[in-house]
Amino acid sequence: MRRVRTGCSARPEEDVTVSPAHTRWRRALAAAVTVCAVAPGCVQNADETDGLPTVTVTATRVDAIAATVPAPIATAGRLVIGVNLPQPPNQFHDARGRIVGFDIDLMDAVATVLGLTTSYQQADFEKIIPAVRGGSYDLGIASFTDTAERERVVDFVTYFATGTLWTQRPGPPIDPDDACGLRVAVQTATMADTHEIPAKSAACVLDDRPPIEKVKFERQDVATNALLLGRVDAMSADHPVARWAIDQTDGRLVAAGESAGLTPYGWPVAKGSALAESLRLALTHLIATGDYRTIAEAWNLESGMIRVPVINGALT
Repeated sequence: MRRVRTGCSARPEEDVTVSPAHTRWRRALAAAVTVCAVAPGCVQNADETDGLPTVTVTATRVDAIAATVPAPIATAGRLVIGVNLPQPPNQFHDARGRIVGFDIDLMDAVATVLGLTTSYQQADFEKIIPAVRGGSYDLGIASFTDTAERERVVDFVTYFATGTLWTQRPGPPIDPDDACGLRVAVQTATMADTHEIPAKSAACVLDDRPPIEKVKFERQDVATNALLLGRVDAMSADHPVARWAIDQTDGRLVAAGESAGLTPYGWPVAKGSALAESLRLALTHLIATGDYRTIAEAWNLESGMIRVPVINGALT
């Protein structure tokens, strides 16, 4: 069963099991941060109209790569994936309640190469890695930055590279490197929450200036709403997420400064799991066939494409 989001409720959605497509995927490029009719300034997860971009890929099962999948997963025939929503354009619900996005299209293609289906299960961002460690999920998808700290508890397969971009409402420009005393929205447990804002705030205090007031939200769309409604001065998020928010709010949000801190995204898997190599081989194959580029370009994310996926490629 698929549930359509119709408002700005924070109720959890049901888990959705999706089979990978073989030649053509139609994804709703829904306006994931448009203004809700029921609450002025509120942001909902999807528009009520479907723009249906078509992504044509050539992905099929590759026996030699599928043979590397750990036996329990191969026997089950599917990848159980913890996913955090909404983080458009990477992963979010469209107007019909389907889980869509760049990360979803890419993982569906990876699963096809591995001869598997995908089962996406929604979870809080900070709970996905512990669930991967505990075996509840085979891997996670939540725009995770691959860091040395996280690599101590899970392995990562890199698949994208991006930086952090601040957003603000139109007005006097905000400098992310001179934001002392401002209220800044972040999603809980993201790099902005755990690393970027604490470091910038500490620098303010060392300079005898007021610290940055970090305002944490469990969901990215709620953080964006807070900025739209003037409850915070700025928001820090990964570049694709921030850029999507800017593009979908009709001039009500603008970039604050430039994208900074290029780092790799990765899929976390259990430490030492052979699944990491299976995912790396499948993604390498998709890069070689051009399907990786096709998917990235469909979501306007070609600037973050990588050439060579690696296991544990943390830069920090």
